[in-house]
Amino acid sequence: MFENLTGRLSKVVKTLRGEARLTEANIQDALREVRMALLEADVALPVVRDFIEHVRVRALGQEVLGSLSPGQALVGVVHRELITLMGESNVPLNLATTPPAVILLAGLQGSGKTTTAGKLARWLHGQMKKKVLLVSCDVYRPAAIEQLQTLASQVNADFFPSAAGQDPVAIAQAALDFARKHYHDVVIVDTAGRLAIDVAMMQEISALHAAVQPVETLLVVDSMQGQDAVKVAKAFADALPLTGVVLTKLDGDARGGAALSVRQVTGRPIKFAGVGEKLDGLEPFHPDRLASRILDMGDVLSLIEDAQRSVDRDQAEKLTKKLKSGKGFDLEDFKQQIVQMKKMGGVAAMLDKLPGQLARAAGNAQMDDRQIRRIEGIINSMTPQERAKPELLKASRKRRIAAGSGVAVQEVNRLLAQFEQTQKMMKMMAKGGMAKMMRSMKGMLPGGPR
Repeated sequence: MFENLTGRLSKVVKTLRGEARLTEANIQDALREVRMALLEADVALPVVRDFIEHVRVRALGQEVLGSLSPGQALVGVVHRELITLMGESNVPLNLATTPPAVILLAGLQGSGKTTTAGKLARWLHGQMKKKVLLVSCDVYRPAAIEQLQTLASQVNADFFPSAAGQDPVAIAQAALDFARKHYHDVVIVDTAGRLAIDVAMMQEISALHAAVQPVETLLVVDSMQGQDAVKVAKAFADALPLTGVVLTKLDGDARGGAALSVRQVTGRPIKFAGVGEKLDGLEPFHPDRLASRILDMGDVLSLIEDAQRSVDRDQAEKLTKKLKSGKGFDLEDFKQQIVQMKKMGGVAAMLDKLPGQLARAAGNAQMDDRQIRRIEGIINSMTPQERAKPELLKASRKRRIAAGSGVAVQEVNRLLAQFEQTQKMMKMMAKGGMAKMMRSMKGMLPGGPR
């Protein structure tokens, strides 16, 4: 989403050279680049004006450290101001109330409210061990009720039934009563959206808010709406006492201005970001991490958290013990590493969180998720004996495996070459030769240089 913004801002580093300090004269062109980058990203004009002025004030007269170029010093100022613009730090959900805590979701139709309700229920159950009840007050779209019921069954949440024609306030009150009797920790109320903001919609959601007294009123905003997202956010902020914002489709290919504008416009923190269609695609929003990604610095902390959540620790410990005992790294182990990578969202999701130079180097290696799936398919076409003893794979067996997985024999040979490189690296790692291992990593990953 932020590629164009990142590209323009990275030019700023090269704009200023050989200056001892940042002055009005030497940062003028650089600030023009920053302004254009933000406007092209569809950031609201008043937000751009304020942002540029804050950067100018902070940058003027700033000494340039010996280890930094003036351009890098200015990027440092931009980085700090981006963090301030988006809210300084992550603001967690406030569930400090007598159960059940009510979370009310608001937003336009198509913004992703119902999917967000399911993702949030999954996150609350998985990360905070909460017993969650989902209820739909969207009595105008029966499909929305059915969708939420389906999502509830997939995320270990309970579902309170509702139907078209019922009174939304009555549904919410009945759900709250049910939650009290069945000891639910959290009730997530999915409300009706409209294609545009209208008076009836605002009156209905205000009545719902008054009836259930939510501890969290979250506005769900589609990141791909750009300037329209900002108008929607302002209208809801005027009508409801919002406590936070959820940005959906933050991994989309739109310009991303909503992420930089919505907090400033509503005065409320962005609490979560929706990424991807899968139900695990909801992340607590960290302004500092997104600012780093925008400025091509990557988001290694989120990558580490993804690994901690996704990697099967038992599997990792078994592999470590196996390597230390002197038993070889086989094709079944190789496949398990591929599966772990897929659990972390695939190659694209991982590259998105790497710093710019590393991401581009890996990107140049032409890694992609199709190659990952192809490798998995080839290994699945092997017998357990062949996976355990790759040396058995002679020409006739390779032809059978290639036919079974729908690829050319050359692809099987390529996989075996990559496996051999990985096997060497694992042997070095078992012996503690980390420096040797790092030198051997070039071309090791699936789809790497050939």
